[in-house]
Amino acid sequence: MAQKFDFSNVEGISQKQLLEHYKLYQGYVNKINEIWSILNQKIDFENPNSTYSSIRSLKLGETYALDGVKLHQLYFENLGGNEGNCSGKILKLIQRDYFSCEYFYERLRDIGLSMRGWAVLAIDPIDDRLHIYGLDAHDVGPVWNAYPLLVLDVYEHAYFLDFATNRKAYINTFIRNINWRIVNRRLNEYFAFKNNLNE
Repeated sequence: MAQKFDFSNVEGISQKQLLEHYKLYQGYVNKINEIWSILNQKIDFENPNSTYSSIRSLKLGETYALDGVKLHQLYFENLGGNEGNCSGKILKLIQRDYFSCEYFYERLRDIGLSMRGWAVLAIDPIDDRLHIYGLDAHDVGPVWNAYPLLVLDVYEHAYFLDFATNRKAYINTFIRNINWRIVNRRLNEYFAFKNNLNE
């Protein structure tokens, strides 16, 4: 289930940092497979309870591990663009909802500095507008039905080997490495999915 990613085009984040981060992602993949191997068995869970029970622990672990897998896959995939400033269809939406690329980067940076886990640019079908959502943990803050376009990992494990406590420098480096082709592909997938629902 673990995907492979090409980090050769990432500039300013070392291969060591990226490969250590990738190992953490592999740990989430292993853990979700372990949890699913238990949940896919025919088991009678005794004493289900919302304070503590084995089924509760498994289900909480499931969402945390699975969100950890998915967010890391989105993050690794949208790294390594080296294409300069935002471009393509997403540019018009950024200009509409964030006035300019420069202001969008400022807002992304501010949210990245304010959150403990993730900053996620998503388009939400409730208003078809872009929103940068902040998550303190994999499973704390996701917005249902919002479609992720760009994912920034701000956990210390994403940058500490290269940047120590300088998260701002890491975020600036991330911004320079955004793969806008991937972001635009995700945007096209969102509109195709929405059009299919409306048919």
